[in-house]
Amino acid sequence: MVQGKDRCRQFAAHCARKVKKVPFIFGILLEIDYLCSVLSTNTSIKMKKTLILLLATVGLMTSCSNKNANKEAQPADTAPAVAANDAFYSMTVKDMMGQDISLESYKGQVVLVVNTATRCGFTPQYTDLENLYADYEAKGFTILDFPCNQFGQQAPGTEAEIHEFCTANFAIKFPQFAKIDVNGENASPLFTYLKEQKGFEGFDADNQLTPRLEEMFDKMNPGWRETSDIKWNFTKFLIDRNGYVVARFEPTHDMKDVEEQVKKLL
Repeated sequence: MVQGKDRCRQFAAHCARKVKKVPFIFGILLEIDYLCSVLSTNTSIKMKKTLILLLATVGLMTSCSNKNANKEAQPADTAPAVAANDAFYSMTVKDMMGQDISLESYKGQVVLVVNTATRCGFTPQYTDLENLYADYEAKGFTILDFPCNQFGQQAPGTEAEIHEFCTANFAIKFPQFAKIDVNGENASPLFTYLKEQKGFEGFDADNQLTPRLEEMFDKMNPGWRETSDIKWNFTKFLIDRNGYVVARFEPTHDMKDVEEQVKKLL
């Protein structure tokens, strides 16, 4: 009896070593062969069957344990890469010197596109915009400034005069571009595209200028809420690193929230 126990201990130790070193199925076959060689011919058939069954059970449990460990060791699935939006990056705009600039040069950056004016009640937003640019430009953020004279003729002067005004009064450093139209038959293709991606959803109800703007537009065009047209100066579009338009901010929108939305994309 003692000899039988010693053989079982010897067999169990051997199993523990083998199972760690060989694949599950092949390991079982080796152990069965070893079992037959270790056990004497006097050992009962029942005992042989019991030990073989025990071996198979141990091997199966070890195999399952290893598989689970491997699953835990594997890194979590990562989201597939998002393809860049060629519709945005394929467009070309003109800088203040009249030179063509491909928007592809901003690929991989978070971009805020703004139509601006130098004599508007929202013109002080240049300070907020420059602060935003200064804080996040190093992280891959930029602002594209497009002066527009369509709203109350509030962006008079040449591109050079507009640039001089902005640098002298607000010390802006973000890129400025040639004056454009943002509505109508001569609208910039860039802004036509942006409006198609994000329509008008209303002015900020908490802004004190909202009632005045709504009253003015109601008199000019009762259906103004249903169009995607740019309503006024300093409308902003936020584009992610892949060139997709993710948000539109009316000039009444809180600039602190604009900053929060930018930070989420960086």
